[in-house]
Amino acid sequence: MTDLPPTPGPLLVAARTTPTALWNDSSDLDELRQSISFGAVGATCNPVIAYNTIKQNLESWIPRLKSIAENHPTWGESDIGWQAVKDMSVEAAALLKPIFDEHNGRNGRLSVQTDPRLHRDAGAIVAQAVEFHEMAENIVVKVPATMIGVEAIEEATALGVSINVTVSFSVPQAVRTAEAIERGLDRRAAAGHDISRMGPVVTIMVGRLDDWLKEVVAREKVFIDMSALEWAGIACIKKAHAIFTERGFRSRVLSAAFRNVNHWASLVGGDLVVSPPFAWQEIINAADYDPVSRIDEPVRQEYLDELNRLEDFRRAYDEDGMTPSEFGSFGPTRKTLRQFLAADADLDALVRDILIPAP
Repeated sequence: MTDLPPTPGPLLVAARTTPTALWNDSSDLDELRQSISFGAVGATCNPVIAYNTIKQNLESWIPRLKSIAENHPTWGESDIGWQAVKDMSVEAAALLKPIFDEHNGRNGRLSVQTDPRLHRDAGAIVAQAVEFHEMAENIVVKVPATMIGVEAIEEATALGVSINVTVSFSVPQAVRTAEAIERGLDRRAAAGHDISRMGPVVTIMVGRLDDWLKEVVAREKVFIDMSALEWAGIACIKKAHAIFTERGFRSRVLSAAFRNVNHWASLVGGDLVVSPPFAWQEIINAADYDPVSRIDEPVRQEYLDELNRLEDFRRAYDEDGMTPSEFGSFGPTRKTLRQFLAADADLDALVRDILIPAP
């Protein structure tokens, strides 16, 4: 193990003494540099994060967006905005490249998400995945866990793209997409290509599942122990991690959509990735907490009993709770896709206001 500094924070201790990898949930360069000092070995991004990063750093991004527009006079706001996201991603990937080389491709990766507006077209998703893959050696490409996405995930993997499955909230989504990655890896290896430096991960957006079940409970006026609702995502990702380990899947589970410190602390010890936003990393790293392995600690049975009263939890927790044809209609999937599509529209509007200011 790497020597630790005299007073390491909990994140660095866990990152250096357990198999649990820390990735930063943003491609903001300043945050990423600090996160790397906490032990981070990768970074993730999505349309909401990319839009917020640009919006919160307009002093530096306005001239860059104007420069992109000047260099591409026929481009519309969508093309200009997406070029900014690509530029941001390439810069963050460069920061992670030494880690990528050290870990032989398993870590040191920067996630770039395919345009959510392509979610109905597997061929278009694959083409964009290949484009993003070619921007930098250590890019990992996000593809949604829908029926169309499962098709795109296998095909893109077979073409050599390392995939980060996203818009995923459940055990069935995680297992079916991991199986698609396995098929893609087998196809690529059978074609004579080296797959040793590919680094696929399968996200479960633990906090977004919790959020959705809280909405269901409020809408349906269910009398329930509300503390159980903080453990739905953790229960699903612990189960998925056990399945991945048992079946020898070559992808790792990734925990995203952080809502509380247990979304990290309860997963420490597993051979998986945890991707908290930087603000949560600061809270954890300043805490007087000694990280211990808790990945094999089951969620309390009384919480599972409460959660199993909810149909949508059962669908998310049971490996066969949903078929791929049902992934797209699952509540958290619809809600998250709509948010990602809205972020695309917000970025278009931001670019439009810069190029054509209101009179």
